[in-house]
Amino acid sequence: MTWQILLAALGLWFAIEGILYAAAPDVMKRMGEWLSQLPVENIRSGGIWSAILGLVLFYAAIRFF
Repeated sequence: MTWQILLAALGLWFAIEGILYAAAPDVMKRMGEWLSQLPVENIRSGGIWSAILGLVLFYAAIRFF
């Protein structure tokens, strides 16, 4: 069952990201340009916090729902 949840979560992630790129490609392009101007430390910190939040939400979804 855990693999099914992981596969579903990965599929949902790809679907949402794909919808964002399809619906607003100019916005996504500007976001990429904006990210390229940020210091590496800020990008890394944002990635770490995003990963932590994702893991917490994933754990909550499995544990409590």
